[in-house]
Amino acid sequence: MERVSVEAKVLKKNDEFAAENRALFEARRLVVFNMWSAPGAGKTTLLERTLKELEGRLRIGVIEGDIQTEIDADRIRSAGAPAYQINTSRCHLEANMIQEALERFPVDELDVLIIENIGNMVCPASYDLGEHARIMLYSSTEGAEKPRKYPKMFFRSDCVLLNKVDLVPYTNVSVDELRANVLAVSPRAVVLPISCRTGEGFSAWIDWLTAAVERQREAFHVSGGARTNPGD
Repeated sequence: MERVSVEAKVLKKNDEFAAENRALFEARRLVVFNMWSAPGAGKTTLLERTLKELEGRLRIGVIEGDIQTEIDADRIRSAGAPAYQINTSRCHLEANMIQEALERFPVDELDVLIIENIGNMVCPASYDLGEHARIMLYSSTEGAEKPRKYPKMFFRSDCVLLNKVDLVPYTNVSVDELRANVLAVSPRAVVLPISCRTGEGFSAWIDWLTAAVERQREAFHVSGGARTNPGD
């Protein structure tokens, strides 16, 4: 009972910081996405390709979360986008970490901010960062059963990208079964099979992302920055 009480206090404080972040994003008309996955699913590779696809259309910045190094932030900078690295001993990013990063990041020069959360299929789903939408990147080669074993992260995602479908022929994974398992725990999520390596399915991902940005921009004017459901 003691642990539950402490956790509730931590999450309550995090939600207060998240609300402050969301107000800042609304004031700057900045559309923010929280991207999560297991380690090695391909988040940074996805972002590198996305930045190239949307070059000249959207000004995108990235906040990177990792335990150590600036490897991923350096890759994003090499792809032509501003990046800020957060190194933390925790297994997830928290709203106050984002708030501190925003003080050192050129948010006024951006249309979109993507937060690449720490690779973990459990903890990040509990922490609101002030984002407008959540994107789950899942390596389809990890098996079709994981959405049922780790349902919270899938349930809270607006868009679930099933990456590495080019490798599926070399495994026993069924993309149809995987999609069905995602929808079983998150019926409202948009599920898109893609390959960051070959580009398969990438146009559908870009269409979803740009449409989500436009919907949130409209929401800024209509509802004062409230979070929308881009999967609708």
